[in-house]
Amino acid sequence: MSLDRFTEVVRSAEELVGLGGTASMAALKKELPRLDNHMRRFIAHSPFVVVSTHSADGRCDASPRGDAPGFVQVVDDQTLLVPDRPGNRRFDSFRNILETGTAGLLFLVPGVGETLRVNGRAAVIRDERWLAPLSVQGKRPLMAVAVEVGECYLQCAKALIRSKLWEAHEPPDLESLPCAARMLVDQLRMPEYDESKLQALLDDAYRNGLY
Repeated sequence: MSLDRFTEVVRSAEELVGLGGTASMAALKKELPRLDNHMRRFIAHSPFVVVSTHSADGRCDASPRGDAPGFVQVVDDQTLLVPDRPGNRRFDSFRNILETGTAGLLFLVPGVGETLRVNGRAAVIRDERWLAPLSVQGKRPLMAVAVEVGECYLQCAKALIRSKLWEAHEPPDLESLPCAARMLVDQLRMPEYDESKLQALLDDAYRNGLY
């Protein structure tokens, strides 16, 4: 196993605290059992959320979801709905939720350093009364992830400050990074798909398959 190459592995919570220190009282008290008004407004401004799940055997998944700001519906202070939009039909997040019934959400707002973390019980729903209001361009999602908030808190901005994520950047030098179609050709190894055909499929999906 590749992890066997590491000889100094942290193996206990006590060792972890000994290395990194203890959390401040403020860091502990900021965790709430339900959404407050500030969090609800944060979600209303967020066009992007990462849905984190795991399977019963521990296989993890982090799935990006995005749409117009506020696309995640706040039903009440303990319930969120994340609509499903057309994707690759792998349903990794959904399969994990079916097995474990839990999910973690990380909300981002462009230009804001802090992020919002929400963890709790989750279910895949298909109730018409809840899905209809999540429609976009006349297309109703087939499913949504309902999350019952167990804990939620704002994450400090240090990671985004270090990454300079929202700062203006010069256009990156991508000469060493192949386009998605080229990467897929090498990864799929399916003779019937060359780079031009895959690029055409991607372009069509991005142009006509968002909803």
